[in-house]
Amino acid sequence: MWIPIAKPYIGDEEKRAVLKVLDSGQLSQGPCVAAFERAFADLHGVRHGVATSSGTTALIAALMAHGIGPGDEVIVPSFSFFATASSVLCVGATPVFADIDPVTFCLDPLAAERAITLRTKAILPVHLYGLAADMPRFVELCRSHELLLLEDAAQALGARIGERRVGSFGTAAFSFFPSKTITTLEGGMVLTDDAALADRLRKIRHQGMARRGVHEMVGYNFRMTEVAAAIGLVQLDRLPAWLEQRSRNAGYFDASLRSVVTPRVTLGYAHAYNQYTIRVPPWLRDPLVEALREQGVEARVYYACPIHRQPALEHLGHGPRSSLPETERAAAEVLSLPVHPALTDAERVHVANAVTSAVEAALASGPPQEQRSVAPSPPSG
Repeated sequence: MWIPIAKPYIGDEEKRAVLKVLDSGQLSQGPCVAAFERAFADLHGVRHGVATSSGTTALIAALMAHGIGPGDEVIVPSFSFFATASSVLCVGATPVFADIDPVTFCLDPLAAERAITLRTKAILPVHLYGLAADMPRFVELCRSHELLLLEDAAQALGARIGERRVGSFGTAAFSFFPSKTITTLEGGMVLTDDAALADRLRKIRHQGMARRGVHEMVGYNFRMTEVAAAIGLVQLDRLPAWLEQRSRNAGYFDASLRSVVTPRVTLGYAHAYNQYTIRVPPWLRDPLVEALREQGVEARVYYACPIHRQPALEHLGHGPRSSLPETERAAAEVLSLPVHPALTDAERVHVANAVTSAVEAALASGPPQEQRSVAPSPPSG
């Protein structure tokens, strides 16, 4: 038995949609892209969707469209995928790292507020692992400080606060990478209610062209293909069932796992469970990954090295001495388990039993002598 951390599904309907596009001869910026943009925007109650080639290019295009560039600062979490910060650098601005909430793993509004300076232009919360950041507080924070609110919703398609979906609070960027809830193989989407911003986004993704041969600005090739959009339209129809299955799988783990800290979901929030992430003592985390692998379970660490400690960003001065204690603690303790909708009942039971048996055996033996005082960090709040 081998149970992967993610298992993207491409079925017969997706294959037929791809063949239809290939037979049409219209492979770029055609009717499938336009239909996918409309359907995705409508799902989120937003006026405009602009499809891109990846989640990273969606972030870059959103920053560019808002005029963020050299001299500007954007507040971001360090506990996220690298593109959250690298996209800021790609437009010439500076990412400023703030700490996370220990319960949600998302950017802490209080930490973000402390990081605001006269150069701050925007705040970019990440809905990490599929759980929404505290958007009501970020909306108020950005309003009171006259800042742009951008959402990195790459991992959070389907997450909600009440009945409001993430991606509808500010300009938002999504990813359709194969590990995400739905995939277009590669692809991204920017959502906005601002018609003028959507127009700039479309120019940015298409070499700055307003019409053929006329370049009104310097842009890039960030276009989504027709093949990708055709797959996305089919996958979007599967989304409700897949979200329900992810939630059922997570609920089973919540009830079955022992001796680990399971995810906490804020009252009124709906978790999309792009990842099911537990916390264990730091001395146990890496051995647990190997123990699970030996039992046929792929577990991964997102993210063992926070962005501020990445070698590529040493020039920013955010080295190992940066004061992001909750980020550092989470990076040492988190572990994500398979939660994808393709899990069978037997696989789900196997994952839970493998985790619990490995953890309890390790706890019975105890940590190495030098780490006997180190315990997992229980969520607060």
